[in-house]
Amino acid sequence: MKAADFVRLILLAAIWGASFLFMRIAAPALGAINTAFFRVLFGFIGLGCILLVMRTKINFQGKTTTSLLLGVINSGFPFLMYSVAARLLPAGYSAILNATTPLMGALIGFCLFKEKLSVKKWSGVFLGLIGIMLVTTTDKLNSANNVVWGVLACLIATSCYGFAGFLTRKWISDKGGLDPKIVAFGSQMGATLFLLPFFGFSMVVSPVTNWSILEVWASLLALGFICTALAYILYFKLITDIGPMRSLSVTFLIPPFGILWSYLVLGEQLNPAFYYGGAVVAVAIWLIVSPAKKSAVQSTGDLR
Repeated sequence: MKAADFVRLILLAAIWGASFLFMRIAAPALGAINTAFFRVLFGFIGLGCILLVMRTKINFQGKTTTSLLLGVINSGFPFLMYSVAARLLPAGYSAILNATTPLMGALIGFCLFKEKLSVKKWSGVFLGLIGIMLVTTTDKLNSANNVVWGVLACLIATSCYGFAGFLTRKWISDKGGLDPKIVAFGSQMGATLFLLPFFGFSMVVSPVTNWSILEVWASLLALGFICTALAYILYFKLITDIGPMRSLSVTFLIPPFGILWSYLVLGEQLNPAFYYGGAVVAVAIWLIVSPAKKSAVQSTGDLR
């Protein structure tokens, strides 16, 4: 790996790690639906500006519907779930649970897409489940219900990422491919359209939301333009330069940054027992993503 690729990998991990901090700031103030909607809306606008600057022709090559649907599965619903979790869990918790994306991808591939799992990967799956149980049952910072529902929301989000990886291969890659920047742009468009009715409903039933908090808007802008639009460009550049499997190593780097930013900005403290669960999850993910065979899930979905 070249030095420039390594720098981009670290930068991407730092950006995606910060996304949990920004959601932790915005979601309690605006609610999960509003936070998720503005993230995908600003991401959509940001990617549109990037395509305009790069003079990239927007051509979905007959894959418009599938690109929009992928956006619902890979961005709209997961971002909503993470916004829900941001109201219940410290940002560091969500960052570590985000690392279960390959674990959920392995389970979904086995159950729904006839993917074979080696003994090594099965070991990773079971070890990952043990790690998740430790994360869920050793917390003392929040009520038990908050932890369980917050963890469940994160796992639903990572399940969506894992599912979207297979759908991307089936709907996009195996049918002639498509410029990843166009896929990203279409996915944010689909996510925005998906969340728009929920945002409208939220505006009707929750009209007392305080929209004048400057740090909340700064967090939303950072979520959309930096953690979504810019991060997509960095991630797809890494996939092109170092391949999808090496790019997945960003999964291991996101939790430390997520914990660091939440500690520095919000002063969040994690239960020491939680680190043991996080360490078990990290080992499990390594067992799953380490290349025992050349066949691997070629996912262009995001990990945050």
